[in-house]
Amino acid sequence: MKQEPSSAEAAVIRGEGNGVPEVRTSVLRATFASRLGQTLIGNKYHTAPIKIAKAFPLDGQLGVIVMDVSPGLLSGDRYELEWTSEQDSHVMITNQSYTKVHPSLPSRDSSMQQSFALENNAVVEHMPEPIMLYKGAAFRNETNVRLQTGSAWLQADVLCPGRTLRGERFDYRSYSNSLTVHYGEELIFSQRQRIEPESQAISAPGSWDEMTHWATFYMFSDRVNSTHLEQLQEKLDSFVAPEAHKVVAGASMTYRYGVSVSAASTAAWPLLQLMQELWQTARMGLLGKPPLRFLQG
Repeated sequence: MKQEPSSAEAAVIRGEGNGVPEVRTSVLRATFASRLGQTLIGNKYHTAPIKIAKAFPLDGQLGVIVMDVSPGLLSGDRYELEWTSEQDSHVMITNQSYTKVHPSLPSRDSSMQQSFALENNAVVEHMPEPIMLYKGAAFRNETNVRLQTGSAWLQADVLCPGRTLRGERFDYRSYSNSLTVHYGEELIFSQRQRIEPESQAISAPGSWDEMTHWATFYMFSDRVNSTHLEQLQEKLDSFVAPEAHKVVAGASMTYRYGVSVSAASTAAWPLLQLMQELWQTARMGLLGKPPLRFLQG
C-alpha cells in the first residue's frame, strides 16, 4: 500500500515557496511485516531521488536495497528515512553504492536522518556502504533506534576522509554523527561525534594519528550479553589485516543491552572486510543465522 505524502512533503515536491527550497527534503518510508514466516513490505512511500530499488526473500527474512538516483547529497539536501519493523519481522537493509556527499555552501550543509522502530522480536540488520565526504562537504548524520522486547538492531558503517586516490584527505568542512537507542521509553545509548578537520589536530597522537578511515559495528538487543562481546573480541583478535594497511580496533559492552566496536585503518576495504566478519559472527551468535551469501562477493 502506497502512503500519501504529507502537506509539507507535497510542498517540497511541487517546489512551492521562494524558488528552490532552502532545504531539499527527500523521504523514504517503509514498513515490514511477517506473514506466514516470511517478511514482506507492508507499505512504502518515497520521493526522488531515493527509493527501494529491490527487495527479495532471504530464508524467512527480507533483503532490501536502497537506490539514490542522484550523484549524491548536494548542498542543502536532506534525506529522511523511516523504517518500521512489525512484530517478528526480519529485514536486512543496504544500499547500492557509497553515500557520496558533495561540497556544501556555507550554512547549507547536507544531512541524513534515519529512524528505526522495531516491535517485539523484530530484527533489523542495517549494513550500508561507506560514507564518502568530498572536499568542502559538510554533513550531519543522525540515527534514532527504538527497540521493544526481543527485538535486535545491528549496524556496521565506514567513514572515508575523501577521495584518497585524488589526494583528498580530511578536506571536508565538517562531519557530525549521532546515534541514540531507546529500549521502550528508556534511553540506553547515546553517541555524538563531530569532526572539523581544519580546526582540529586530526593527525596528533591520541587522535587519528596516521589513520584515515573509521568504522563502527553496533549490536543492540535485550538478548545481548558478555558472551557476544567475547565472540566479537575473538574475531578482532584473529583478524589478519593486510600488510599495507594496519587495523586497530576495540570492543566493549554499552551501558545496557549492547556491544560497540570501533576500528580504524588507512583504507576502506580492510575495514569493510572486518565489518563483514563481525556481522557474520553476530548473526550466528545472536540470531543463530548463517552468513548472507549474496553479500560475500
